[in-house]
Amino acid sequence: MSALLEEHLATNFYFDRTFDCEAAKILPGEFYYTAKPMLIVTVLGSCVAACVRDRVFGIGGMNHFMLPDGSGDPNNPSSASMRYGAYAMEVLINQLLKAGARRENLEAKVFGGGNVLRGFTAINVGERNADFVRTYLKAENIRIVAEDLNDVHPRKVYFFPQTGKVLVKKLKQLNNYTLVKREQAYATQLQGSRVAGDVDLF
Repeated sequence: MSALLEEHLATNFYFDRTFDCEAAKILPGEFYYTAKPMLIVTVLGSCVAACVRDRVFGIGGMNHFMLPDGSGDPNNPSSASMRYGAYAMEVLINQLLKAGARRENLEAKVFGGGNVLRGFTAINVGERNADFVRTYLKAENIRIVAEDLNDVHPRKVYFFPQTGKVLVKKLKQLNNYTLVKREQAYATQLQGSRVAGDVDLF
């Protein structure tokens, strides 16, 4: 695994007492994949996460990205970054295939794209992310078996790669200033650097 990929692999691990298993928490620009009986968690506002797994072998992973692409500039090295959906999707799928998944067995569940960044409604970040992930997976011939996209609510997503089960918790926006501030700061940083299926709601 290259240094570029390693720096974006999740580094936040804990034992989740609610689900009685090991868990990896991913932040914007990160991803994680595993074949172990564990949980991958993230919190989404306008960002999108794709949960992709091999339904036969139980190898799966999740990414978390802020923008669909790197503004189409192949000469801009920052466009090759997990913050961008095109790269985040490619990295996750390639890592799953290297880990033993087979392309014909892949399926996806996609989440996020909420309109939670009040100051960034003009660029429709959430809507663009949702449109992008649907288009990308269709082009890659990976079936979306469940989705919970758009709307105005932040979401906490729990993904169990081995079984494919996903739990989604809608968060009250008023009680979630931390997420909104984090995404606003991240979006500002990106701009400055130029750089529903069987989903259980609970």
